[in-house]
Amino acid sequence: MSLTDGERRLVRLSAAIVLGRWGELRALRLAAPPGEPDRGWREVLLQAHLFAGFPRVVEAASVLDEAGGLGTPATEELHEARDDEGGRALFDAIYAQQAPAVRALLERGHPLLARWIAEHAYARVLARAGLAADRRELCAVAALAVQGQERQLAAHARGAVRLGATPQEVRETLEAVADLVAPAALARAREVCAHFTRADEMR
Repeated sequence: MSLTDGERRLVRLSAAIVLGRWGELRALRLAAPPGEPDRGWREVLLQAHLFAGFPRVVEAASVLDEAGGLGTPATEELHEARDDEGGRALFDAIYAQQAPAVRALLERGHPLLARWIAEHAYARVLARAGLAADRRELCAVAALAVQGQERQLAAHARGAVRLGATPQEVRETLEAVADLVAPAALARAREVCAHFTRADEMR
């Protein structure tokens, strides 16, 4: 499978937000076709704070608002619930056999960090409806690639494939944001994604 034009816009949206590329973000919004922005755009904005922090996402929301906004969320979008079971299942699907080791690593860093990642990042944000889990992971790939976060990029590139994306879609995600990444960093991101989306890395 290949990314649709709409999916390319979502991964580019993710990258532009985390980089603070406000001109690019404004251009994306102004060029949005009929039917967009839709819930997918709103979900990408919401999850971007996991990769860039609230200050940058607040600024992104302001830029998008000035350029036409993201539309009015439906009532079901405003329902905020913590899905601990869904979040844990998602974490386990992404990390597979490495999940216990990753949890242990987070615990060693700080027990509250491990709890916040489980309860907020996964159970409250990434397990939300409105954007398929593999598409969320592709947006994460874009965000991590443009920031040069190679360790997390490896995990989420592999996670995207484990959740249903294809290696080709991971490659296309990188190409969709290639002009936002320095050449050396892009080359490294390509190497990381190619390695960690191989069949023998899916175990």
